[in-house]
Amino acid sequence: MGVEEKTRASGEQSREQNEPVLPTVNPQVEKPQPPKPALHPAFYVTVWIALSSSVILFNKWILSTLGFAYPVLLTTYHLGFASIMTQLLARYTTLLDGRKTVKMTGRVYLRAIVPIGFFFSLSLICGNLTYLYLSVAFIQMLKATTPVAVLLSSWALGVSQPNLKVFLNVSAIVVGVIIASIGEIKFVWIGFIYQIAGIIFEALRLTMVQRLLSSAEFKMDPLVSLYYFAPVCAAMNFVVALFWEIPKVTMSEIYSVGLFTFFLNGLCAFMLNVSVVFLIGKTSSLVLTLCGVLKDVLLVVASMIIWGTEVTVTQFFGYSIALCGMIYYKLGYEAIKGYAGEAGRQWADFGNRRPVLRRISTILLVLLVVFAVLNELAPSVDPSVYLDEAKSKMGLSKL
Repeated sequence: MGVEEKTRASGEQSREQNEPVLPTVNPQVEKPQPPKPALHPAFYVTVWIALSSSVILFNKWILSTLGFAYPVLLTTYHLGFASIMTQLLARYTTLLDGRKTVKMTGRVYLRAIVPIGFFFSLSLICGNLTYLYLSVAFIQMLKATTPVAVLLSSWALGVSQPNLKVFLNVSAIVVGVIIASIGEIKFVWIGFIYQIAGIIFEALRLTMVQRLLSSAEFKMDPLVSLYYFAPVCAAMNFVVALFWEIPKVTMSEIYSVGLFTFFLNGLCAFMLNVSVVFLIGKTSSLVLTLCGVLKDVLLVVASMIIWGTEVTVTQFFGYSIALCGMIYYKLGYEAIKGYAGEAGRQWADFGNRRPVLRRISTILLVLLVVFAVLNELAPSVDPSVYLDEAKSKMGLSKL
């Protein structure tokens, strides 16, 4: 072969425009997107505490302050509102997609959902009736016995086996609530009975829900549970209200509260159930329990501020025992020890970074406790007595 024939074609030759060009980057592979900023768990905690406290204070305001003394009717409205909203969410959102994994049949609904809904309805009725007789602060103190009632009902229904050690652990809760009840100034027996009955019904409901959810095929989040329970509870409450309260209520009483106020009340109660789903999803059920303790304390303080509820030293002492007993029952000694150690480290670190602010905080806390104790120990004074004496000395008693 000649030299010309052996010469290879150079790679520098220009390519035809129509020839395909191999891509250097696969267009099917998407570029990694930066992670979307997520809300801090403290946001969900704050929203849940705010909504939970708002519902309780809102109900107390409507039933007691505004004089709409129809708790069964108010509960029926809440459940009807929740039934409509869950149906809308199931149709137009993905928040209730969890219901697709629940093997719900007519037989299961009648044998499980209806009895649970029955006790749910009774607990709501008794809980709202209590607001007519007792203060929010005392109601929250009585609610501290709920873990004890749940434990006893779980033993009674065979969900768990009796345990003497566990029973002794929760005895502190009962003792604390008894002490708090002795210190209650405005103790009303009928309100106390309604609240205890509501706690018992709620404990039975929770135990039955626990037994139902023990099977993986019936796992439900709080919003899906509301989807199934709200309609039957609304129907049961409506039957009770139809014979008990509807014949007595007038449209003028409804308009005096305001339709917009009722709408906000129902929306607030429903949003509470939505916030529970997000709180558990972003944190845990343990965080929900601890937040419940904090919420109860805040409600006691709010009741003292809004309605001027008097809390005696005896009540404060008893409620503190009940709260400590409830935390110990929920967490256990080892968990409390770990959290206490972490809190001590955080407090020491705060002292190293902000020594002046830590010293000021300590002084303010001590002064607050001292003033609270002195205020309770001080004798009650009626200023009208001194005013009458001053008027008589000045010769103004006849004016």
